[in-house]
Amino acid sequence: MSPSAPPPTALIPAQVTASGSARDLRRVFSARRDPYVLAVGFFVAYAAVSVGRYRHMGTRSWDLGIFEQAVRGYAHFQAPIVDLKGPGFNVLGDHFSPVTALLAPIYRVVPSPVTLLVAQAALFALSAVPVTRVAARMLGRARGLAVGVAYGLSWGLQRAVDFDFHEICFAVPLIAFSLEALLTQRWRAALLWALPLVLVKEDLGLTTAALAVVVALRARKHGSARTVPYAIAVASFGAVAALLTFTVIIPAFNATGGYDYWTKVGEAGPLEGTDTKIRTLLWLLVPTSGLLALRSPILIAALPTLGWRFLSSDDHYWGTDWHYSAVLMPIVTLALVDALPAARHSARPWLRSYAFHLPATVAAAALALTASLPLSALTEADAYRVPDRVTAVERLLDTVPDGATVESNIGPITRLTSRCRVFWIGRAKGLTPDYIVFNNSSRWVKDVPGYARQLHPRAQYELRGLVQGYVLLKRTSP
Repeated sequence: MSPSAPPPTALIPAQVTASGSARDLRRVFSARRDPYVLAVGFFVAYAAVSVGRYRHMGTRSWDLGIFEQAVRGYAHFQAPIVDLKGPGFNVLGDHFSPVTALLAPIYRVVPSPVTLLVAQAALFALSAVPVTRVAARMLGRARGLAVGVAYGLSWGLQRAVDFDFHEICFAVPLIAFSLEALLTQRWRAALLWALPLVLVKEDLGLTTAALAVVVALRARKHGSARTVPYAIAVASFGAVAALLTFTVIIPAFNATGGYDYWTKVGEAGPLEGTDTKIRTLLWLLVPTSGLLALRSPILIAALPTLGWRFLSSDDHYWGTDWHYSAVLMPIVTLALVDALPAARHSARPWLRSYAFHLPATVAAAALALTASLPLSALTEADAYRVPDRVTAVERLLDTVPDGATVESNIGPITRLTSRCRVFWIGRAKGLTPDYIVFNNSSRWVKDVPGYARQLHPRAQYELRGLVQGYVLLKRTSP
């Protein structure tokens, strides 16, 4: 061997180091992919649930039709007219959600309610990226993944996915990205992510304000005093934007010159339905955070949503059904993430142990609860088949020509709003539609011809089809 050549053993440490570095590099890249892989999985699951319900004609309200009519208007560079709420009704006079115009380009290419459902699934799934990413950064990869799984399977998101389409699907990722920036001390980004909430729905300006307050508190605590004035400015902007939206913008588009939902506030005392409200709070805090979220000021951001819901006299807002809790899921989950590091270093052994095991516990709880939540439907073979009943009804509805005016109820709406002018049955207000089509499976209408005469005394309609309880009437005169 040449004297200048290094001994073979001298190469071993370098080889080991290179091999270890390669493994570390692969581990880093794999960890960075985790949030996106998780988000893709949730997107597929969410889309399967919501599109599956649509394919089974299981739409639960008129909301999907309402939003489709609004987006259809935007897609054709027109006002967001929603005839389901009344002929010529501008939806900005009902709820202020101009953010839905972002779906117009996609809808113009694929004009279908499925477009809205898939977009909603994508937005909800996207919110899992910042939640999982910041959880992994603060808690470690395994615990971060556990929190991400718990979040994606949270009951609030599952309920929203299963209930048609709603504008709050834009708010959920905005809140998640804002709180991720907050937890990583990127104060300006946290404020910027919160600002667009004022365009999602009228009440979310108050959530913008609450998020800005949390930023101010946290920035001051971490010695970034110069951030505080900006946070106060954003908080003021959010509050003023909400006030103007409630009192000026919505009334300007509303035919009555007011805000239709004021009547739902104050009719019942705040203590009415206390049992339901307490159950909702327990659902919000126990399975999602084991109550540890209460140790984080991030929960301040949940107060506006909980406030208007619990002050309302409408009991639909009090419980855990529907989509109303979706915006709270990133708040509670990231409040947990915020509280865990301090709890894991607590002087109390029981709290350290509790915090150590909590990420896995909330993930296990989410998985267990999923057995009784909408995603459980994906384990059933029927979820992937279109029933013969639906196929027969769709053939009947296909006989309604494009561009026709139609009066309808929940069942047929989503098969017609993309190609017809659709009114809610009984709300055509003097207009005589070309067709009347409704789901009469429960036989709520005993005399179909008589019901048509009741709706439109001066017109004549003939029965064109009766399939699986769905009734189709066509106007013959005048």
